Amino acid sequence: MLTDTAALLMALLAVRFAARRPNSRHTFGYLRLTTLAAFLNALALLFITVMIVWEAAHRFLAPQPIAGWTMMSIAVAGLVANIVSFWLLHGGGGEKNINLRAAALHVLGDLLGSVGAIIAALVILYTGWLPIDPLLSILVSCLVLRSGWRRLRESLNELLEGTPLQFDIEKLKREMTRNIPEVRNIHHVHL
Repeated sequence: MLTDTAALLMALLAVRFAARRPNSRHTFGYLRLTTLAAFLNALALLFITVMIVWEAAHRFLAPQPIAGWTMMSIAVAGLVANIVSFWLLHGGGGEKNINLRAAALHVLGDLLGSVGAIIAALVILYTGWLPIDPLLSILVSCLVLRSGWRRLRESLNELLEGTPLQFDIEKLKREMTRNIPEVRNIHHVHL
């Protein structure tokens, strides 16, 4: 929950600062802060995912006693908080903003983790089978890892001013030279 709070705070601060007007020191403004926040959130998500897998591997080797009802209570509280956070992030046009998508992905990862913890708590309470907890931790981590990696690559590409993935520069150049009579050749394209 602490990482969710940090991710949401970073996303919110980036949105607030990005809204500032350009000035003589930052002539393009601060909009790139949202991409930087997305990159940092994706990086943090990947780091946390690796740490969860590491911890789960240790719990496979040396199972620890688990307080099932405490685990269930915390997981349900986390699930409710993550559902509200995810809903708030998607209510603000988050599907177009890489920063909000990265924060939503962070929250979604924890939401899935809460669902996994609830399932694990139920299995532990009713069967006493402790390996379910690290097993579900690894499963949820694998689900989050792919999306986190994609968000990291997307934000890094944007930070490095790479060509958006949906554009094919060569195809665009061909279409422009064919369809615009005044254009004979295109030498240099920035997207």
